Amino acid sequence: MNSIVLVGRLTRDPELRYVASGDPVANFALAVERAYRNAEGEREVDFIDIVAWRKLAENTAKYTGKGHLVAVRGRLQIRSYDTQDGQKRKVAEVVADTVRFLGAPRNGNDTAVDVPERSVMSAGSAESDTAEPVPSAEDVDF
Repeated sequence: MNSIVLVGRLTRDPELRYVASGDPVANFALAVERAYRNAEGEREVDFIDIVAWRKLAENTAKYTGKGHLVAVRGRLQIRSYDTQDGQKRKVAEVVADTVRFLGAPRNGNDTAVDVPERSVMSAGSAESDTAEPVPSAEDVDF
């Protein structure tokens, strides 16, 4: 089984582009805090690359941006490619099946600001075309 659930903030605006077949693809990264604190009492952060396809890509690019809090459900994908100078590289990324919009970027007081149109978007489902209300953070089990 290959399943991943992540909750974090976008490190940059999603980058939307279209591949040769015409399908939209969005790339973005999430900053995800680790569950424990280091020796200095700070939480370390992992930066995880995410890929979304088709309507999910378009909606993610349209409704989120740098700093937005999202939950992503998907699968881990490891792919290889050759650089222009002939070196082999490996990339680990999460291919999103669902992106749940949880909150807007933090304001100057470091408190989360609600997104007026919170929604859930799923790849390959009718939900992709319409927004669905999201329960409050207290109602979400992770």
